[in-house]
Amino acid sequence: MTSTKEVAPAEVHPGALEDEDASLYRRVIWKLVPILFISYAMAYLDRINVGFAKLQMLTDLQFSETIYGLGAGIFFIGYFIFEVPSNLVLHRVGARRWIARIMITWGLLSCAMMFVRTPTAFYVLRFLLGVAEAGFFPGIVLYLTYWIPASRIGKPLSLFFIAVPVAGVVGGPLSGWILQSFHDIGGLRGWQWMFLIEGLPTILLGILVLVMLRDRIDDANWLSQHEKSRLRQNLAAEQTEQIGHSIRDAFTLPIVWVMCLIEFCIGMGIYGMGFWMPTLIREAGIKSLLDIGLFSAIPYGAAIVAMIWVARVADARRDRKSYLALASLIGAIALMVSMTYKTETIFAIAALTVATAAILTAFAQFWRLPTLLLGGRAAAAGIAVISSVANLSGFMSPYLVGWLRDTTGNGSVGMYLTAGSLVLAAVIVIALPSKLVNR
Repeated sequence: MTSTKEVAPAEVHPGALEDEDASLYRRVIWKLVPILFISYAMAYLDRINVGFAKLQMLTDLQFSETIYGLGAGIFFIGYFIFEVPSNLVLHRVGARRWIARIMITWGLLSCAMMFVRTPTAFYVLRFLLGVAEAGFFPGIVLYLTYWIPASRIGKPLSLFFIAVPVAGVVGGPLSGWILQSFHDIGGLRGWQWMFLIEGLPTILLGILVLVMLRDRIDDANWLSQHEKSRLRQNLAAEQTEQIGHSIRDAFTLPIVWVMCLIEFCIGMGIYGMGFWMPTLIREAGIKSLLDIGLFSAIPYGAAIVAMIWVARVADARRDRKSYLALASLIGAIALMVSMTYKTETIFAIAALTVATAAILTAFAQFWRLPTLLLGGRAAAAGIAVISSVANLSGFMSPYLVGWLRDTTGNGSVGMYLTAGSLVLAAVIVIALPSKLVNR
């Protein structure tokens, strides 16, 4: 029998080694990303489905727009407080158990939203939902950096971020259908059924994560020893190019706080659209709950195409700065156009489509930057710091929009403010040194 012998990487032609790495990372991506993708889609759906529930809840429970906006946004206060501790716990105990814990907890709380009767109960459950979900998004971004170096993480991150518009494409019609078809069945209102039906799959996914994920490269029984060694070498080779590695770096490096501000401004757009999209579509002339759900899928469908195309072009040209700034500006302009023609159904939906696609593209392009700049424990803390501070926009945006709608009687004012935040994001990105972010 002829024995086989592994060839040391140093003895292999560089081109062959690159082909080997490309094949290896494809395996890693397809092993990890699908379950994380589905999990993040459910996270985003459970986070924003309150925007569909609003179409019935406000009448049933006699809530004002301000109460809704505060309840929608208070989720992010809990998220903010526990984000960094949660990510540090994940770094210590492992992604598999911690992400599963997060998902099972928030799935139970999401189901519990069906029992809301008072503003206080609404606020408390939304706050606890934020506490439960804290650490999920930055935890997954961090988890991917344990397997994939910064130079290759653009594609898997882009695939992962597409979960957001996919949640909109699937969740919008699903939510509208549940609201309309399950209304008053079994003594429950449509919005109660929606919280229950959309919360249960998250619990099941949490159990699946516990079974399927592996914490680190060394734990992967589907990799050979040579493959594990190659993955570790590639990670180590890029750590020398990162500017932060300690927890202290995550809090003291000025660039981390610049990243916080950029993502805060982009987040104003994401959550301004996410929480108010069903209302804006209804105000554009679409009245049926099912039709509102179906029309909400259009902007998210366009976002999928835009995110994939821009990710490929930006990575190929190594010019993330220009595409991030341009996407933010286009999102701002389209959002203002949607308000100018908000009662013209075709123009309003078209403008909302462009705005959503551009804003989510900016979001995906932004999260390529922290993984380039931070490594080690700085990545664990820094990604969480950026996510938690930036997610305060998830509180600020829906609350301000709701308050301004009640105060001025005009739903456009809050959206113009949201557009202004996107312009600010673009200006800050343009001011960043290209050599820092275009690697």
